[in-house]
Amino acid sequence: MTSVGLTEAALAEAERSDGSLGVYLTRFDERARAAAARADEELARGIDRGPLHGIPFGVKDTIAAAEGPTTAQSLVHDRRWWAGRDAPVVARLRAAGAVLTGKTTAMEFGCGLPQEDKPFPFPRNPWRTESWAGGSSSGSASGIAAGMFAAALGSDTGGSIRMPAAFCGVTGLMPTFGRVPAAGCVPLGHSLDRVGPLARSARDCSAVLNVIAAPPGGVRAASGCLEVPFTEPPFGGDLAGMRVGVVREHHFPEGGDPALPGAFDEAVSVFTGLGADAVEVRLPYWKELITTAFVTAACEGLAHHRTDLSRRWDDYCVASRGLLATGALMSGADYVQAQRVRTVAQRAVDVLFADVDVVVCPTASIGAPPFGALADAAGHQDHAGVFGKIHTPYWNPLANPVLAVPMGVTAAALPLSLQIAGPVAGEATILRVGDAFQRYTDWHLRTPVPVTYAADATGADRTSVAPIRPDETTAHHDVGVRVRTLLSAARLPADEGQIAGLVSAYAAQRPAVDALHEMPEARCAAPVLHPDVLVPPHDHGELG
Repeated sequence: MTSVGLTEAALAEAERSDGSLGVYLTRFDERARAAAARADEELARGIDRGPLHGIPFGVKDTIAAAEGPTTAQSLVHDRRWWAGRDAPVVARLRAAGAVLTGKTTAMEFGCGLPQEDKPFPFPRNPWRTESWAGGSSSGSASGIAAGMFAAALGSDTGGSIRMPAAFCGVTGLMPTFGRVPAAGCVPLGHSLDRVGPLARSARDCSAVLNVIAAPPGGVRAASGCLEVPFTEPPFGGDLAGMRVGVVREHHFPEGGDPALPGAFDEAVSVFTGLGADAVEVRLPYWKELITTAFVTAACEGLAHHRTDLSRRWDDYCVASRGLLATGALMSGADYVQAQRVRTVAQRAVDVLFADVDVVVCPTASIGAPPFGALADAAGHQDHAGVFGKIHTPYWNPLANPVLAVPMGVTAAALPLSLQIAGPVAGEATILRVGDAFQRYTDWHLRTPVPVTYAADATGADRTSVAPIRPDETTAHHDVGVRVRTLLSAARLPADEGQIAGLVSAYAAQRPAVDALHEMPEARCAAPVLHPDVLVPPHDHGELG
């Protein structure tokens, strides 16, 4: 197989099925053909740039590539941003000989939901086109599953690599925070954003990470003394002597897919069959970290978007402007307290990893949901429904790396996924464990077989709960006044229907945010991500 042959096969698959899947925003067909021919010519002359040489790649359209503008799937994003330049991760892929086939679809700014009335491709799941591919690296995961490229770049702020990997049945890696440069990636939450690979297997993700990882000096070990560069692990099927922490609490909620418990138990049995010891563990500060992820993303997102939101409110997607506007309902004290909670929780998770080598848990309690289950009646993300059954956000306020791998199928034959989390700078460990799992299972090699939708545990046929109107009770009236005041202060021109949705969201979220302030252990903690992680500059590139 030549690079030209492989690339032509990938382009042919895109030509055949991209119209129904919405994987690409922009295709680089002719440039990809030229890059593939150049790779074959170099390899014929004995110039081997490594395992990515001549391999077709997709790049999420929040990450800059010189071929064209980065849209972030938004009418608002300035097309001059990083124009004509590669993000460092893209430049490293080119230097390794990768063949870039195009820019892949995403959720608007990494936080919106797909809207068919916007002038962008509508990303769909190749296993069932009536279903979501996951977000926000939707096209990257869908394209791998459909055979349009062998690997892709994504970014992860609340699960945006692992969630689409889970729903599309591929493998996705969220690296240690700071491991991979985020420069040239459109920001959502600067202290949460991470860039990482999606591919068929853990071993493929390892090969990509080996190319895009920051040079030594970017990440420190938990001791705070030893710098730890990424080195690919010695792959093999033996896990003898390894301790695997097994998490069940919070991951098997009511309404989860009935096939999930059996699939998870079978995955754990694979690890023990390879010689590992399985130990039941609990994740510390579960609710607090999920709230922290939300507060941090909303506040940092609003800081980046407030001016554009005030001037171009209607150009944003409904769900993305709803999330970003929620940042106006948080105080500076809320944001600082959330960062203190991160410090306390990181220390507790570090203690957990002193006892186990990895932690495993389901990535989500459901398979890919139908589009109708994603939003409430007002078009905002339904956090009490589908998004409450996705278990990625816990890990984002932490610095730890997490790998998502396919582990089975739902009752409707849609992919189920397993998260494998490791200690800070422990990518080699989780990739080794993921590879061992994939040596003895074939879930990651299965290709989509479209199935007919039937109402199941995804919540597609739920009845939407009407938002609470601010004048229904005195308490809700007070909340409505507060929300209106805060939105006005931020100069966000929400109409009455949008305000009603934000009032409902504020009333639901405020108790959890207030609970962060009631944590005595966080009162005097320094509000930093992690004292032992050196964070490289998050240079997003100014215009010009």
